[in-house]
Parts: sequence; structure tokens; C-alpha cells
Amino acid sequence: MKSSIVHNPDPVTLVGGGVYRPDDLRLALDHAPCLVAADGGANELVSLGCTPNAVIGDLDSLSVNAKVAFSKVLHHVREQDTTDFEKCLTRIAAPLVLAVGFTGGRLDHTLSILNAMARHRDRPVIVIGPDDIGFLVPLSKIELSLPVGTRLSLMPLADARVDTAGLRWEVKDAAMHPARAVSISNETVAPEVTIHAMGPLLIILPQAALAVAITAVRAQSHKGLPQP
Repeated sequence: MKSSIVHNPDPVTLVGGGVYRPDDLRLALDHAPCLVAADGGANELVSLGCTPNAVIGDLDSLSVNAKVAFSKVLHHVREQDTTDFEKCLTRIAAPLVLAVGFTGGRLDHTLSILNAMARHRDRPVIVIGPDDIGFLVPLSKIELSLPVGTRLSLMPLADARVDTAGLRWEVKDAAMHPARAVSISNETVAPEVTIHAMGPLLIILPQAALAVAITAVRAQSHKGLPQP
């Protein structure tokens, strides 16, 4: 059992060292003002004038400027078998993490983020990219209130059994797997969408749906997932 470094009753913004726009970070902070940096994710914060509540990681990617600026909130985690994202995810006690700066750039980094999310389904996360957001179905069900015609993709991260209502191409009690069945570029045909999933299922939506996703994930997650 890992000890938490950050405890917050509201969602937390976690910033990484990947590709993101300042507007992406501002969007996350509008919903989750508590800011945490994953190792080198703190470097850009110096120039942006943002001060994190904590910087967590093995700190091997941290610039000299960031080390000086954030010296009082550095948390060195000496784990060799986890990424900085996972180090942070397992040490943040919050109802939701909004992750910025973890997509784009190196593909292996992005895949490692999805891998960590699948293995730590008890830690609700919404990954924010410049165009899309991605999150796992919490517990086994999620309900989303979206405009008709909203693009929605379903990507299983392992074996998953999925059932949907409200999509143009429904998935009806179907077995899905990343090497077999997926549902890319589907779209909503009803204002209320329900997705049941047994197994790790990633939902991808346009970034404009972030507020809807936050509401839906928090509504479902609080029923059974750990709270700070």
C-alpha cells in the first residue's frame, strides 16, 4: 500500500512533460485548481508562472530552474519499475485526476499511460489532449448526457464485455478486445448514452465534452471507489 502525498477532496490536475497547449492546462485547472506535476512536467510550469502543490517522481527529468523554484514541494519516489505517471496516480488521494501533458509526442509514453490506467481502475482519471479526452468506464457503468451527433469511440484495453444504448452503432453484450473488436468513430443518436463494461473500456470524446465527462465519472465513481 503506497502512502498518499497529495490529499484533496476535489479533482486534481496532474501535468506531465508531454505535448500540451497552455489552454489545455487552463481548462483542467478551471475544473481542478489543485495542481500536481509529474517529474519533468514541472519544467514548463516555471515559464507559465504556475506553482504546483507537489512535484512527484524520480526527478531525473527536472530542470535546474524547476528544482530551485519548487524545492519545497519536491517528492522523490525511488521506484524503478513504475513510470512517473503511475508514481503520481498511486500517491494522489482525490475523487478524480485530470491528466494533461501525457498524450502526443512519444507513442510508447502514451501507451504506458493507458496501461497504468487499466491496472489502476480504482483511480479515476480523465486524460486531456488537444483534441480529445479519454477515460475508463468506472465500476461497470457510465451515463453520459451529450448532444446528438457527438463523436464517441470505445477502445477496450483488455478483455471487456460491453453493452451500449444511445449510439448509432450499438454494441450489444459483445466481447471486445484491443486485438479484435473495437468501436471507433461511433456517434450518439440520443441525448442520454449508457455504457456498461465489464473490463477496462476506454471512452474517447471531443475535448468539448470534458465537463460532461467529469460529472459522469464522479457520479459513478463515488458509489464504490476510494475517496480521500
